Amino acid sequence: MAGASVVQSGNYELEIDTGFLQDAFTLDSATMGVLNNTEFVLDGTTNFASVMDGCNNVMIKRGRQDIGDQFSAGTMSFTMLDTTGVFNPFNEESPYWDATTEQPGLAPMRQVRFARYDTNNVKEYLFKGFIVNFDYNFALGGLDTVTVYCADDFYLLSQTYMAEFNVSEQLTSARVSAVLDLPEVAFPIGQRDISTGTQTLGGSAAFTVDNGTSVQAYLAVINQAEQGRLFMSRDGDLTFQPRLGNTLSSSVADFHDDGTNIPYSGVGISFQADQVCNRASVTIAGSNNPQVADDAGSQALYFIQTQSITDSLLHNNAAALSLANYLLEPEPTARYTSVETAFASLSNAQRDQVAVIDIGQTITIEHTFTTGATTSELAQELAVEGIEHTISVSNGHSIALFTSPTVIVFEFILDDAVYGILDAGNVLG
Repeated sequence: MAGASVVQSGNYELEIDTGFLQDAFTLDSATMGVLNNTEFVLDGTTNFASVMDGCNNVMIKRGRQDIGDQFSAGTMSFTMLDTTGVFNPFNEESPYWDATTEQPGLAPMRQVRFARYDTNNVKEYLFKGFIVNFDYNFALGGLDTVTVYCADDFYLLSQTYMAEFNVSEQLTSARVSAVLDLPEVAFPIGQRDISTGTQTLGGSAAFTVDNGTSVQAYLAVINQAEQGRLFMSRDGDLTFQPRLGNTLSSSVADFHDDGTNIPYSGVGISFQADQVCNRASVTIAGSNNPQVADDAGSQALYFIQTQSITDSLLHNNAAALSLANYLLEPEPTARYTSVETAFASLSNAQRDQVAVIDIGQTITIEHTFTTGATTSELAQELAVEGIEHTISVSNGHSIALFTSPTVIVFEFILDDAVYGILDAGNVLG
């Protein structure tokens, strides 16, 4: 590693849009932050400047840890050494100072992005977002540091409020697009990855969106009706995925502890009573007639554990009852809830594979158990719900993936002895 930087073989890039930057400067890692104006880091016509050198840790958190949680803004934080004071918010002599606005280059709401280059030198973004705030630490007799806190575009959507919105009956995906198209939102079309939804939302007066409604909060209610995923991808696209259900077996990464495939350093296992939902109630907006689904057998074993949704955006009671039945989880099941791995233990190919895993993809976790004098292995295919990257000078790069159960089905294959039977486990692709 060069100096106090998280750079490993030069394959990471942390950039900030300094706004005013004309001739970009980069911190020279060989001299721990001496400005070197012979190195230019402008990307085309943008004002992004590299601040990778001098950065000693990066933490990225995206998605959710449990399928019952709502998606919120993804976050990134990082700490940099500022040996020359160029990021001091009061330093008007800094090359990053914008004299026009009298703002430092490192300022709230400036764009920031973090990327990794794979072994073929292909640039893959792991986070795109905005600076929310930063803390500057003046260290008497030591090195000044600055810790920067960032959030993805979900943060912007949470700070954007809608005018009164008269909606029409439409699919969840169409409603998401309609909200993003509103003039007070104007979310870029090029930053959308919206799959077709499965649920229809209501369009009567009861479903009118009140003036002053948070865009992010309303999108979360849309997703509550769909029961899919709504998140910002690692490269900054607002991603909407339909109701979670059967998943074609297509694991993007296999984590094993038996010396094969991708090794891991930790695995979480959950077998909890709070996984159970044996009574679900869903009431649509404007109605006082809740649609209720019960599992009497589960209630006898695990008592009554209820999930309730009021003012659902679903268009009628039949859809509400369908959602209530969907929410039922009558039996707790043991499953792997998370997996962690350190890049230091992986091959270059495995690092490239693991680094770009994103929310909604399927992974396999296999663990070896000792039972008496014998051992057995249990493998589960699971959906990725959340991702955490931790990168530091002392420990390198590690990743934690948080998972949810999924029903794996296989693509129907003609004349195959196993997959050539069209049934619940084999489906048309």
